[in-house]
Amino acid sequence: MSFTVADLTGDRTEQYRQLAAQAEALVAGEHDRVANAANLASLVFHTLPELNWVGFYFYDGNELVVGPFQGKPACVRIPIGKGVCGTAAQSRETQLVPDVHVFPGHIACDAETRSEVVIPLVHNGELIGVFDLDSPEPERFDDIDQHGLESIAQAFIDSLSS
Repeated sequence: MSFTVADLTGDRTEQYRQLAAQAEALVAGEHDRVANAANLASLVFHTLPELNWVGFYFYDGNELVVGPFQGKPACVRIPIGKGVCGTAAQSRETQLVPDVHVFPGHIACDAETRSEVVIPLVHNGELIGVFDLDSPEPERFDDIDQHGLESIAQAFIDSLSS
């Protein structure tokens, strides 16, 4: 299989539409969550600017365990309800954090991270993990990023059952 990452054009909303379409094409016909998570982490890491970590944590029934990612080595296990990832998993709500240093209980896997967005991954009503993006820039993520990244997370979830 050959896949070319296309340059994004237009405003940021349009760029996320294009990125989501690339994500859907990348996972089309593949149902393995590790393979799809690996490819999506790479796609997003190499497409969006000002990121220092993009990846997945999978829920093992007890805690979040690091999965495929791009960036520096990561925390291996995160308790549910702890840090940004654990909070997203527990609440099942996207966590958009402009400054991780003021987030109660933030887990600093990479001291260079300043902002973060974490999208919970829920499939058929069950928590399967989270999709996590970190940036060394404060306030890197906003509502446009949140909605765009949620669509990429949805492409991942949809690939598990299509």
